Amino acid sequence: MEELQFRILFRQFLLRVVDVELLSADADPTKLLGQMITVMLSFSFFISIPVIFGGGRLSEREARVFEHFLIATTMLVVGLFAVFSWDSTFPDRRDVLVLAPLPVRARTLFLAKLAATGAGLGIAVLALNGFSGLLWPWCFGSRGSGLFGGLRAFVAYWLTLIAATVFMFGGTLLLQGMASRLPRQMFLRLSGLLQIVAFGVFVSVYVLEPSLESSAALTAASNQRLLELLPSYWFLGLFKQLSGTMAAEFAPLARRAWMALAVTCGGVVLTVLLSYMRTMRKTLEEPDILPGSYRLPLPRFMKPVEAAVMQFSVRTMLRSRQHRLILSLYLGVGFGIVLILLRSQMRHSDRMPRAILSASVLMLCATAAAMRAVFSMPITLKANWLMRVAALDPVARYAKAGRRTFLLLAVAPVWVCVAAGMLWLWPWRVAVPHLVLLALLGSILCDVCMRGFHKIPFTCSYQPGKMKMQFAFWGIVLLVPFTFLGAGYEWRYLQSGRGPILIAGVLAIPAIVLRWWAARGAKGAEAIDR
Repeated sequence: MEELQFRILFRQFLLRVVDVELLSADADPTKLLGQMITVMLSFSFFISIPVIFGGGRLSEREARVFEHFLIATTMLVVGLFAVFSWDSTFPDRRDVLVLAPLPVRARTLFLAKLAATGAGLGIAVLALNGFSGLLWPWCFGSRGSGLFGGLRAFVAYWLTLIAATVFMFGGTLLLQGMASRLPRQMFLRLSGLLQIVAFGVFVSVYVLEPSLESSAALTAASNQRLLELLPSYWFLGLFKQLSGTMAAEFAPLARRAWMALAVTCGGVVLTVLLSYMRTMRKTLEEPDILPGSYRLPLPRFMKPVEAAVMQFSVRTMLRSRQHRLILSLYLGVGFGIVLILLRSQMRHSDRMPRAILSASVLMLCATAAAMRAVFSMPITLKANWLMRVAALDPVARYAKAGRRTFLLLAVAPVWVCVAAGMLWLWPWRVAVPHLVLLALLGSILCDVCMRGFHKIPFTCSYQPGKMKMQFAFWGIVLLVPFTFLGAGYEWRYLQSGRGPILIAGVLAIPAIVLRWWAARGAKGAEAIDR
């Protein structure tokens, strides 16, 4: 009976590693799993083309670069998987309420949860290395070692990936386990913040870490402190040790990898086992995040309905870990693209101003797309019917409240961050015109995103699969060349006297037209949509 219970729970937990109701089409977890595997297999095939068609002949320097790239990419995917499955590691309230009255042992529940998470993680790693992990390791063996050297490199490569996977996922799990020792209310409030921070750290380190694969870079005294902080180089040294191609400069990196692996495994076993039972008990005994006594100060000229909608929206973003996770996914993609853009232009001082202008526009577009996506996700299905019954004011008033909320949550944070950075880097005569243009662009994006959205944010009904994250991702990617080209023209006009006035006039006209069109559409609507 216990074995049967384990199999049933394992199957259910495996299909709930990520939130299928929000991310997958028609809430079908098998479709979501198939889409993720297809994307990662396509990436694996793409990076394996040099081996398939060119034989993979690499110099020692090129081989080191590619070894580090494959290990670092796998660690990034594992880290992102750990972030997205953050709430799936421990039983949630639904698991406890449904399974606690049944004759199911806590040990069975614990093992099924861990096995499902491990299986999902293994599927992700295998899919990412489906082609590259079978082809590239044979090119990483020592020269003249023949078949035995290639076989040893193949085994060493997969052992290194397993060790790196355990370290990345175990480190994230250790962080979560340590946070779960806090009072439950504090843990729930801190959990969402930790997810967002972890997501940003993983993406930033992957994009910004320098190329230090050469022997000169690995032995340079100025790089030793940096190498101590980059785990991907630790496991590159571990791979060199296991494959029998380790030079003297990789010895300290390999030792650090073994030490990190031992500390992570020991800490995870101790922390998770101690916190698991406590988490299950606290989940049942204590409620989720309770409302606080603090109220967001709002302007006095706002109508009560507008103030209520804005208060509800802001509190939803502060409390809902689900919405913050989706928001962090969009922002992480945009932030990663911006970091890649800035890093590629750092060596060219004449291109850096255009890159900064382009990055500000890209982050504004990514934030607008993210906020529009989470606006359509209900905090709870009851909120839809409650707000529809209580929707007694004109639709235009709700539309105005939704627009102000969008500006507050999506446009204002990006604008403030860009203003602080540009006023610090550039003279105000150059920074202020771009900030005006960015504000006009924010108004345009707000009216475009909220066009036809005659709804109260976070209360509308939701059909799974409507988010279309993949289209938003490719849309942001395709914006990069256009924003960089437009930033070049803008920088040229900013150097002239009348250039900022001309650009502001060009953007002010569509901003005014779209504002008038959106207000007219809201006045013509008869009722709040679902």
